[in-house]
Amino acid sequence: MTSLEPANYITDQSFLYYDAETMPFKNKFISHFALSDALMASAGRHQQPMIHFWPTSNLVILGMMDTKLPYFSEALAVLKAAGKNTIVRNSGGLAVVGDEGVLNFSIILPERERIPIDVGYAIMLLLVDRALKQYGKTIEAYEIEDSYCPGDFDLSIDGKKFAGIAQRRLKNGIAIMIYISVTGNQQERAELIREFYQAGLNNETVKWHYPKINPSVMATLEDLLEVHMTVDELKELILNSLRDLGASLSKGTYTEEIIEDYQSAFQKMIRRNEQMLGDHLDRRLLDEPNV
Repeated sequence: MTSLEPANYITDQSFLYYDAETMPFKNKFISHFALSDALMASAGRHQQPMIHFWPTSNLVILGMMDTKLPYFSEALAVLKAAGKNTIVRNSGGLAVVGDEGVLNFSIILPERERIPIDVGYAIMLLLVDRALKQYGKTIEAYEIEDSYCPGDFDLSIDGKKFAGIAQRRLKNGIAIMIYISVTGNQQERAELIREFYQAGLNNETVKWHYPKINPSVMATLEDLLEVHMTVDELKELILNSLRDLGASLSKGTYTEEIIEDYQSAFQKMIRRNEQMLGDHLDRRLLDEPNV
C-alpha cells in the first residue's frame, strides 16, 4: 500500500517520458487526448508511472458542458472569427486556450489502489511548486471563480491564475493533466473565452454554471515571475523537479499495445467530436495519416 503523501508517488519511481515531438502519430489536435488514454491503459496494465508532454497551436479545447450552451453555434462563431481551431476533449472542465505559449502535460500513474482526487491534485502541485521554487514566489491552489475553466486546484501567484488542473481515470490508470500559461497574452486568451460565453449564453439563465470571466485575474508565468521564460525552459524545470523529488526518467517507447489502444481511443475522439460539434466540426482536425 502506497502512503497518501504526494511525494511517495514520485520518490524512487521510474517514470517513462513521452513527448509529442517524438510520437509517431501525425495528427496534432485530437491525437494527444487519444494517446493519453492509451498511456493510462498501459500505466494500469504494467504498473508504470509516466509523464506526457504535448503542445497546442491556435486551439480552443472545449469541455462537454460547453456544448450545452443555448447559443452554442453563435459561441463557436466567435472562435471561428478569431481564427481558432476547436475540439471537444474527453476529460472534465470547460473551455481553455491552447497555443505555443502554453505548456500541457500529464502525470500518468497506475492505480494499485484508488488515488484520492485531492491527492492527485497535490501531486501536481508538489511537482510545479518544486519546479518554480527558485523564483521565491508562493504558489496557491484554490478556485479562481472568474477565470476560464475554474476549479478547486487552480494554481495562482499573488491571486492571479496561471494554470489549471484536471484528472481522468481509465483502466486502473489516472492522468493528472495541467495547462500552464507560460508566455504570450493571457488577457487576450481570457477575453476570447469571455466573448465565447457571452455569445453562447446571450443573457439567458441556464441550469449549468459557466464562469463570468474577468481577464485581469489571469496571467502568465513570465508576468508573475518577472523573468523571460519559454515553454521548453519550463519543461526542463518540470523534468528536473521530478528528478529532484527522487524519480528516475527514461524515454518511453510506442509499443504495439500502446498503438492499438491509441487507435481505438482516436476513433472514440472522432465520434465524440462528430457528435458534439456536428456541422461545425472542421474535419481537417481529425485527419490522421497512416502511422
